[in-house]
Amino acid sequence: MITGCGGPDSAAARSDPRPVSAAPAGAALAVGIGLRPGRPECAVRELLRRVAGEHGLDLDDAVVATLDRRTSEPGLVAAVAPRTPRGYPPAELAAVAVPTPDDRVTAATGTPAVAEAAALLAAGPGAELVVPKTAGDGVTVAVARRRPGPARPFPPHPGG
Repeated sequence: MITGCGGPDSAAARSDPRPVSAAPAGAALAVGIGLRPGRPECAVRELLRRVAGEHGLDLDDAVVATLDRRTSEPGLVAAVAPRTPRGYPPAELAAVAVPTPDDRVTAATGTPAVAEAAALLAAGPGAELVVPKTAGDGVTVAVARRRPGPARPFPPHPGG
């Protein structure tokens, strides 16, 4: 079966994200991930690895967030283990201002953005987008950083 993973012609290999400033070492990061149902682990890992490498980020300890109905997608769960993705409902994601809303995403999910909005929500109030949405093979990733200031835990997830 062809999965679109690892080949030089994959969408992840062709994608060209905009350059952005990297987060300083030790910064608390949140990764928002949008994905089509059924995307394999390798598609998610490939894009996470590329984003981390291109922007000089360590995403191994980042909080992971997505659309609530994607939290149990096998490819996502396997790619981010042992972390458990936080899920946000479309209405909550839609309330977040993002730089690149998309009508196709709205039609498919009920929110104009998943990756950017999920990253910003998971990082908490005052968070800033460090990496805007970067598209891969059926997967989109964005990274947000908590606002600098006194150490504080990530905001509690509404679902537990």
